Amino acid sequence: MINSTLCYLERGEEYLMLHRVKKKNDVNHDKWIGVGGKFQEGESPEDCILRETWEETGLTLTDYRYRGLVTFVSDEAPTEYMHLFTAVGWTGTPHPCDEGELAWIKKAQLLALPMWEGDRIFLKLLEENAPFFSLKLCYQGEHLAEAVLNGTRIV
Repeated sequence: MINSTLCYLERGEEYLMLHRVKKKNDVNHDKWIGVGGKFQEGESPEDCILRETWEETGLTLTDYRYRGLVTFVSDEAPTEYMHLFTAVGWTGTPHPCDEGELAWIKKAQLLALPMWEGDRIFLKLLEENAPFFSLKLCYQGEHLAEAVLNGTRIV
């Protein structure tokens, strides 16, 4: 079982996205995702997202919100609990990321990018400003086999 975080930094009608193209054997290779990563021992979700955002971008979050818990179940990997955040405030100067290329992408263009099917579901929830949610995404390989939102199957 893995605990991780993911954050979408929001600047007007854009999100800061990470195009995962630099790491070998990356389950997210060539996909566009937010920034974040795995918990270290003793970290809370907030500790992790602050550290991971700084490591990947050089930015220190000053205004962020815990938006939901996404449970990934896969036939190819251990179950992962991803703590999802958005941020509208930060300080610092961005630096290159060793995991991929960072880019500000217009929200209206996001869904045209290569990404996991389930990411489209939680991005829509973020855009709708949904209250805190629990989303379970079940994958068979790269295919989304089932999605359950707050206990109700939606896919």
